[in-house]
Amino acid sequence: MSGIGGSEFILLCLIGLLILGPERLPRVAKQIGGWIGKARQMTRSLQRQLEEETSVKKNFGIDPKDLDPNEMLKPREDDTFSPLHNEEDEADEDNAGDDGKASSS
Repeated sequence: MSGIGGSEFILLCLIGLLILGPERLPRVAKQIGGWIGKARQMTRSLQRQLEEETSVKKNFGIDPKDLDPNEMLKPREDDTFSPLHNEEDEADEDNAGDDGKASSS
């Protein structure tokens, strides 16, 4: 996981033993292990929190896999802002205007 082989680990332990001595080495190793444990715990907590925050299905009640982009592009009846909806309205008005002109002549 950390990329350190067995021989490299033994070499690091020997260097630590020479620098710190046999009295302080276990205490320092325990502290380092505690720090690594806390860092892993914080990482897992942060990852879990980010997954909860970005869960679209949980927060919005929709599953992104179920969305159909083609269905989303179709104008709805209550949509008065869509350019497609406006083009249909203009076409209907033009047809209604043409019928009125033809009948009055």
